[in-house]
Amino acid sequence: MSISETNWKPLSERIRPRTFDDLVGQEHLTGKKGIIRGAVESGRLFSMILYGPPGTGKTTIGELIRTYLGKNYHFEFFSASLQGTADLKKHFSHGERLKAVGQQLVLFVDEIHRLNKSQQDVFLPVTERGTIILIGATTENPSFEVNPALLSRCRLVILKQLNAADISRLLSRALERDAVLSTSGVSVDDEVIKVISSSSGGDARIALNLLDTLVESAAALEREKLDLELMNELSVLPSGRYTKKGEEHYDIASAFIKSMRGSDPDAALYYMIRMLEGGEDPKFIARRMVIFSSEDIGLSDPMALVIAISAFEAVNTVGLPECILNLSEAAIYMSVATKSNRVNEAMITARDRVRKTPNLPVPLKLRNAVTNMMKELGYGKEYHYPHDRGGFSREYYLPEEIKQEIYYKPGNMGKERQLAERLKTLWKGMKEYPEE
Repeated sequence: MSISETNWKPLSERIRPRTFDDLVGQEHLTGKKGIIRGAVESGRLFSMILYGPPGTGKTTIGELIRTYLGKNYHFEFFSASLQGTADLKKHFSHGERLKAVGQQLVLFVDEIHRLNKSQQDVFLPVTERGTIILIGATTENPSFEVNPALLSRCRLVILKQLNAADISRLLSRALERDAVLSTSGVSVDDEVIKVISSSSGGDARIALNLLDTLVESAAALEREKLDLELMNELSVLPSGRYTKKGEEHYDIASAFIKSMRGSDPDAALYYMIRMLEGGEDPKFIARRMVIFSSEDIGLSDPMALVIAISAFEAVNTVGLPECILNLSEAAIYMSVATKSNRVNEAMITARDRVRKTPNLPVPLKLRNAVTNMMKELGYGKEYHYPHDRGGFSREYYLPEEIKQEIYYKPGNMGKERQLAERLKTLWKGMKEYPEE
């Protein structure tokens, strides 16, 4: 019998763990000393929010809890993406009836982050009174997506991202235990397992279902061996799990910026390409480099801003995929350039001063005397044109109360070393520049 003639279910469902020992990668939760396993086996289950990347076992943990619960517990499932407040209230009413006869409702809420604030608020009284034990599952950071009041009534349980070794174990187990794969007549090369394991983004569901698809395709082609050549021929590979929204977006973007700041062009390119391969708008990346060029490089290498702006223009002019070259050149330049955050610090210091004293009078000599009355009041009087004095007139320009304050303090990297010496020479005896 061919695979296509069987009653088809995704491989991720066919081999879903049946015991805590079967779950891979979350030993801190379901191992012999795991907190969830201990709570279930001791009969002291608590409300919790399961937080972790896709395919790490959140729903599986819910199913395992249901399997292990005693007869005094009732497990029910709620999908935040498919059901609404009216459905929740039905569950709560059932929980009240169960509580009246000494039993307990355990409600598993999948994708709890999809519930809005008012919907999440309805959980507060029922969790407080013990009407239900809530198990919420989310891929989004609960700090942002779950109401603080609800989060305080639950225990935050964090699932680890699966690594390539975890995924490889799952795939090897599937080949041994799954009735469909083990009778397909197709052998799978170890190299194929390695490629799937390393390219599935730590998502067990993606990896398992990809293996299922490849074996099914090989069987349909009457091939007895699934190797890298056939895998490439079938042109099936996961694309990772980067999306332009959500925490992954911010994590990768942050890694990109920090890699450039840390002068590591290889890491900067790696994270940049991950963003682009995940569908990121190249303008987002170019904008980040324009900001970075002034925030983290500044006047230690003024060409950085020029190159960043040029990369942004190249994105608009050339577009994908060719503009990846321009972005790569810019990312490498930003990474190897000398670093200075003195422009950023100067901006912040000047802004703080303006906010503290927003109405200090502009010195009369700096004001334009556009009427006779203004001239009579002294506008523009005693202003000295710097070009008539060799380019510097040795006078203060800030308001009188703060005339000696210094906001921009050049560092000793790149061109800023020259700027520091120039400013100290120009303002000698008038402003005290700190020694580096």
